[in-house]
Amino acid sequence: MRFFLWLLALMALAIGVAVTARFNPGNVVLFYPPHRIDLSLNLFVVMMLALFALLYLVIGALRSTMQMPGRVAAYRQRKRERDGNKGLRDALKALFEGRFGHAEKAALRASELPENAGVAALIGARAAHRMRQNHRRDNWLAQTAGDSALKTARLMTMTELLVDDHQPEAALEAVRELNASGTRHIHALQWSLKAQQQAKNWPEVLRLVRSLDKHKALHPALSARLRELAYDDLLSDKAHDAESVQRVWSTVPTADRLKPYVACRAAAAMNARGLHDAARVVAEEALAANWDDRVVRAYRDAAAPAGTPALLAQIEHCERWMQQRPTDAELALTLGSLCLKQKLWGKAQRYLEQALSDAEDSRMVRESHLKLAQLHEALQQPEEAASHYRQCALATIL
Repeated sequence: MRFFLWLLALMALAIGVAVTARFNPGNVVLFYPPHRIDLSLNLFVVMMLALFALLYLVIGALRSTMQMPGRVAAYRQRKRERDGNKGLRDALKALFEGRFGHAEKAALRASELPENAGVAALIGARAAHRMRQNHRRDNWLAQTAGDSALKTARLMTMTELLVDDHQPEAALEAVRELNASGTRHIHALQWSLKAQQQAKNWPEVLRLVRSLDKHKALHPALSARLRELAYDDLLSDKAHDAESVQRVWSTVPTADRLKPYVACRAAAAMNARGLHDAARVVAEEALAANWDDRVVRAYRDAAAPAGTPALLAQIEHCERWMQQRPTDAELALTLGSLCLKQKLWGKAQRYLEQALSDAEDSRMVRESHLKLAQLHEALQQPEEAASHYRQCALATIL
């Protein structure tokens, strides 16, 4: 439709020019002594139009010639951008596909474009790291060292790769540099946690776990496991003496003190250093909040000396608990052991036999037989004692 409209317009223009030229009797005279040129006005107009068209074409050709170097440079720049962006896309695709060699080669092509050089270097570093080419990985990362816009990305990538390479000290150095720049986000805390865990810096692990828990950035099971590992190391360190164990315990938050895995390790550490009174308090508070057999065993190991008010108080606590948990074998074994130490022979035998009948594993069977053997030995009943000793030995073997 557009073609026909143009054709119609050209026909109308041609008709208009023909009619106008037919009724135009004007002349144009050009004098250049001694020459004279006479032209019709129509011819002069046509010649002027032709001259204008020629000049337009000549000027356009000159401009195009002068602009040719710029156009060539712009074409080459566009080609570089296309190739660089394609290389960047190919590098990302290959990295996600796990083809790390292809990813590094594509990143090398992408880095030829200055705008893509920094991001391409980070991709190349990740690809080289996956191929365990640490020297190439470090070279890629060094290329981004002078780019302030990529500082956070570079430090985060360094932290992740160094943690994966089990270089916690170098990773923590990158984290410190990241923190010095004022950047603190959840992902950085998560990688910092992994680095601190590898470095076995358990106080810092606990601090980071608490911080991440506030943001709900850790799975509860992982958070509990990390806390357990940290407290296990802090409280089970054999280099601690009684004073240092109490000092470590004083830094534990109240909520964590009531957790069974923390309380049982703390009570065990205190028992090992003769702090039985403190161990009993720790176990009693934890059992009041959360009942756990591990804490009951630690409470049994914290038995006070025979004939003391503390031991009688322990027996009273256990008897009160037995009313609430009449079938708890671990509690029955604990109460029987405490009664045996206090020389309450009847109670001791009753609770130890109950523990033996309700025992669910070989450890409890072995301990119950051993305590019963000691009981009968104290009562001058050698045959019964020998029988329990044999049963204890068989439970040990099995």
